[in-house]
Amino acid sequence: MSAVAVNPGAVASDPRIPLRNHLRHTGALIRRNLLWIRQDPESMFDAILFPVIFTLLFVYVFGGSIGQSLGGGQEAYVQYVVPGLLAMMGMNMAQGVGTGFNTDFHTGVMDRFRSLPIGRASVLIAKISVEMMRMLVASAVLMVVGVLVGFHIHHWLGMFAAIGLSAVFGSALMWVFLTLGVTMKSAQSVQAMGFLVLMPLQFGSSIFAPTGSMPGWLQNFTDYNPLSALADAARGLMVGGPVAHGTLLTLAWSVGLTAVMAPISIYKFRTKT
Repeated sequence: MSAVAVNPGAVASDPRIPLRNHLRHTGALIRRNLLWIRQDPESMFDAILFPVIFTLLFVYVFGGSIGQSLGGGQEAYVQYVVPGLLAMMGMNMAQGVGTGFNTDFHTGVMDRFRSLPIGRASVLIAKISVEMMRMLVASAVLMVVGVLVGFHIHHWLGMFAAIGLSAVFGSALMWVFLTLGVTMKSAQSVQAMGFLVLMPLQFGSSIFAPTGSMPGWLQNFTDYNPLSALADAARGLMVGGPVAHGTLLTLAWSVGLTAVMAPISIYKFRTKT
């Protein structure tokens, strides 16, 4: 009997798959990804150690000098930088999604998934869902470390709202990095591209320092930088201050990125050879 060659990229998902089955497929894939983390607990090191290292680094290295410009020393800087670091949680988890997704292609896992009669979006949504759980763990660690170094949460409901807003924006970024994970040739390429994109967004924002002393052209960039909007909204929600502008701008970026990148990611995943 002759073998029949099957191109996994050519096996399209059945458009007649009902929503209930899509949800069931997504749930099964989420469970599979969680079991993988259970077998490889080292994969959680970035989610646990990243908020610890960055909080201690920025508070104790830059806290004194930048805090003086805020009029209160290191204590004032803690109140400023911890909500800003919350804006980074989703961004850094998103970069990990792209590299992990690319690695899965090279190990043949994704070819196996694409050969099965399941919805293609289920594979991607499951990946994002698990990374969102990792991001929530990172956010919880950040809050604990922040309180230990002197951060005061003025509005507890605002804290949960800020974490939710960060999760929404992080999920939108994950679609960008899933697309990179499908299109780039190696995980190193995905990581390098992410570094080139994210570094200007991180440091050209209000995450680490106020933007008032920046040159005019850079201030114009920070005004539309989604990370600045998210950091400012998180500060307003947790500590007090303006909330509406930053929140609306963050949601607008999130909706726009998802609307554009999610269909592209699914298409690239379906047609990748």
